Amino acid sequence: MSSFISHTTIDCHDAYRLSEWWKAVLGYEDMPDDPNLPGHEECMIRDPDTDHRLLFIEVGNDELPAKRIHFDLRPRDVTRDEEVERVLSLGATQIADLRGHRGEGTGWVVLADPEGNQFCVLRSLAELPDS
Repeated sequence: MSSFISHTTIDCHDAYRLSEWWKAVLGYEDMPDDPNLPGHEECMIRDPDTDHRLLFIEVGNDELPAKRIHFDLRPRDVTRDEEVERVLSLGATQIADLRGHRGEGTGWVVLADPEGNQFCVLRSLAELPDS
């Protein structure tokens, strides 16, 4: 027997705002029978193609845990560099540029969402060798 991941939970200060931001970045949507609204303390979003789910939960204290999440994003239909620019335009902050880290045509870019959660943008599948 084994288990599977039902969803990933992210502690945050503003569940609605952060879920809306990640919906724009990932192309996710609200749950069909449970739309997220401003002021909701828990907001779940899902990938319409895979049903992968992210749950944003507001924490009651001012301090959030140092390491709440880490995503590695792989662009679906654009290059890594195009996706980095798109996500930056949505309000991400660049933390580190590791393009070429392991030679030409390799690497990733470390970004942070509006609440400081860091994530990486990897090369698209089309950019990988032998794709």
